[in-house]
Amino acid sequence: MSEPRLRTDFAVLRTITTRWEDEDVYGHVNNVVYYSYFDTAVNGFLIDATGTDIRRLDAVGLVKETRCEYLRELGFPADVQAGLAVTRLGTSSIVYRIALFQGDDDEPAAIGHFVHVYVDAEARTVTPVPDVIREAVAPLVV
Repeated sequence: MSEPRLRTDFAVLRTITTRWEDEDVYGHVNNVVYYSYFDTAVNGFLIDATGTDIRRLDAVGLVKETRCEYLRELGFPADVQAGLAVTRLGTSSIVYRIALFQGDDDEPAAIGHFVHVYVDAEARTVTPVPDVIREAVAPLVV
């Protein structure tokens, strides 16, 4: 399968409510807010899928890299659906592909690349992805 792009390509869609403050003076969601949506979608999914507060695990996922390809504007007030997929599940890292959709469009408004690297919560040294996280994201691997 090629990298997921259309709404129907994503096994998980997370709804994010836009806020008044998300829009900028140009009347659309500001570009920096898309990164907040990525973070919210990934971590919200992990919390729901694991049933635990991921901040309390012995290893935590820190963002190492993000990218965004902007394809069209998002706006307030309308929910955003974030499609989640995993393009790489490594020993100590996870690479997510995230697509942002609004309205009925099957085409995304943006495509994101989001990398978590797992580190020991205390020492901050690289460590394997916790089993509870690995089990939660395994169904998202494409």
